[in-house]
Order: sequence, then structure tokens, then C-alpha cells
Amino acid sequence: MSVRIERVELPGIGTRHDVLTDSGRRIGIVAHRSGERDLALFDIDDPDAASDSVALTDDEAAALANVLGASVMMGQLTGIRQHAGLYTEQLVLPATSPYVGGVLGDTKARTRTRTSIVALIRNAEVIPSPTPQTDLEAGDTIIAVGTRPGLDALAKLLTHGAG
Repeated sequence: MSVRIERVELPGIGTRHDVLTDSGRRIGIVAHRSGERDLALFDIDDPDAASDSVALTDDEAAALANVLGASVMMGQLTGIRQHAGLYTEQLVLPATSPYVGGVLGDTKARTRTRTSIVALIRNAEVIPSPTPQTDLEAGDTIIAVGTRPGLDALAKLLTHGAG
């Protein structure tokens, strides 16, 4: 998989990075010297003419990056299903879970269920490769990889505890 990215210096303004899509579209991010940034969609017939532009705040840019990152990660994890009976699943940590307020290591999920927790999504933030010390909060979405029985056991563990 190869993606073409072009960098264009904009004298007096900043830098523009363009992603060229397979369909021939050009999507650009203009990083202004002031720290502001714009997302731009360019006219397919004129790569120098933006057909639309959206100014992004720092929080909006971070949220967009997180959403795109999470989407790519989930697409890659979904591809694992084709191999060796592994599945990916998103499990929401209920407020009633005995692990809310604790850390991921408290669950001993890998040992107890033979599943791997590969990421957490909290609000719009993706926490890739969480460590045993990663805090757990009610409503966290847990991204796990394992066999069907293992994922079922993980869902039960997160809801009811090891009891």
C-alpha cells in the first residue's frame, strides 16, 4: 500500500501537505505559521483551486485525527478475522463493572480469557496498546482480539468480575 503525499511551501503562510487519493482527489492540510490549520478539498481538474476549506481548532484537528486513526485501526483488526479463527470485538465497560476505577492489569484478562486488549477508546481518544497500569473508566470501549469463546469470557469478566 503506497500513499502519495506532497508537501508544498506556502511563502508567508506556512506549509500544505496534500494526500492524493486513488480516485485522483487531493485533500490538503494547510498548517499556518500562526498555528492555525485548514482542511481543504481541491478541485479535481485544478489541483491549485480549493473547492472547499474548513478551519479546524486544535481540539477539532485532534478529534479528526483520533477518529481517522481509530477507523484505520478497526479496519486492520477486522482483517484478522480471516486467520485462525480470531475475532475483534468492541466491548463497552459498564458503570457497574468491578474494574471501573481500577487499572487494566486488575482484570488479568489475558490470563483468564486468553484474549488480548489492543486498545481503549475513551471519549474521542484512542489509547493504543494499553499497559496493565492504564486506568479504566465507565464507558471505555475496549478493543480486544481473541477466539469467540475467549471474547465471550472477556465480556462476562468485564461485566461481573472474576467471581
